Amino acid sequence: MEHKKATIHDIAKALNIDSSTVSRALNNSPRVTQKTKDKILMKANELGYQRNHLASNLRKSKTFTIGVIVPRISRHFFSSAISGIEETAYNAGYNVIICQSLEDLEREQTIAETLLSNRVDGVLISISMETNNYDHLEGLKQRNIPVVFFDRHCNIPNNSNVIIDDFQAGFDATEHLISHGCRNIVHFAGTPNLEIYKNRFQGYKAALSRHDIKFREAFVLSSRLMHEDGIKNAKKLLALPYNIDGIFSANDVAAISAMQYLKTQGVKIPKDIAIVGFSNETISSVIEPPLSTINQSGFEIGKTATNLLLSKIDRTSTGPVHETIILKANLIERKSSLR
Repeated sequence: MEHKKATIHDIAKALNIDSSTVSRALNNSPRVTQKTKDKILMKANELGYQRNHLASNLRKSKTFTIGVIVPRISRHFFSSAISGIEETAYNAGYNVIICQSLEDLEREQTIAETLLSNRVDGVLISISMETNNYDHLEGLKQRNIPVVFFDRHCNIPNNSNVIIDDFQAGFDATEHLISHGCRNIVHFAGTPNLEIYKNRFQGYKAALSRHDIKFREAFVLSSRLMHEDGIKNAKKLLALPYNIDGIFSANDVAAISAMQYLKTQGVKIPKDIAIVGFSNETISSVIEPPLSTINQSGFEIGKTATNLLLSKIDRTSTGPVHETIILKANLIERKSSLR
């Protein structure tokens, strides 16, 4: 038979005292003497009493839980960010609910509703590639649930963000290729509705302009930057009526699959085409040749974003209501771009 869980009333009955006294003792109230507290705690343990933390937290209007929405947990950057989020949240006494949108707007909207119904205290989100409608996120804020964007953010007012300087990173990646003799540089761009890809593209253009290299629309190949997109883009650049000698890809995934395809076509990397990716995926350092890439610390971004969210949840912070924190990224030079 299933044993019935012990309640506060069971403890009170066993000790012949008021249940209100038991409740105060279990909440460490100064109105109860230490001797009585000890007696109540001993009886609670004896009866196998377990506190209902959820009910207790709801009475305090807090669940000590934050929601996290990422595009794909399998990506090294996002798994690193989640590590930073979980460690920081755990140290602050918070639990974390992790969800992935799989780059799908409708799924992201459903997740937001689920987190709302679970009464999370705040939400960290990196939006999907399809996200061009922000009503579900505005809905969270209207319910007084703080939202902090990390990595992928929205260009709408009154947001708090933790990001890197994607413009500067795009500039540095492109200028690196130029410094190694590249003049016809193709850019694998992400979907244009995301600010991070817009900014990386603008950095690419600015580097070309700085070195008096003509910008060509034909050199910008936009996609979702998945494995298959890298192969498609590689086929497209080989068909261009130019001697392409460089690729700056807005992520590592497309850069790596493009590199693998180009090698099957007899293209020598980096002698014929030098390549720089973005995000420093784990595989980037072990492929042949190792991929030059922009390194963004997912762990630090996750940690910083969580601290910012917790300060908004706490609401005792004297800092700004809306804040954007920009962290540094750095170029890792490897053999794929060193001609």
